[in-house]
Amino acid sequence: MADPHRSERPRTAEERAAFRAWVRAHHPDVGGDPEEFAAGLRSFRRPARHGRAAVSVVRRRRWPASAVSRWRRRRRRARVLR
Repeated sequence: MADPHRSERPRTAEERAAFRAWVRAHHPDVGGDPEEFAAGLRSFRRPARHGRAAVSVVRRRRWPASAVSRWRRRRRRARVLR
């Protein structure tokens, strides 16, 4: 599944180095402003294309939990009927 915060093209080594240098300089743990840091992260993570990134929802089966709970319900029902 694609990360919604990343752009389609991979970042170059220079872009990654610039981002790491910016983080080291502005991180709140080293005295940077937390609001400015959060705004800067949002601008770095914004996808290159316009608009929001598409979010894909993946539905997963609940196996084997659904089978176990179904078996438990049936056993309880059978116990009541005896």
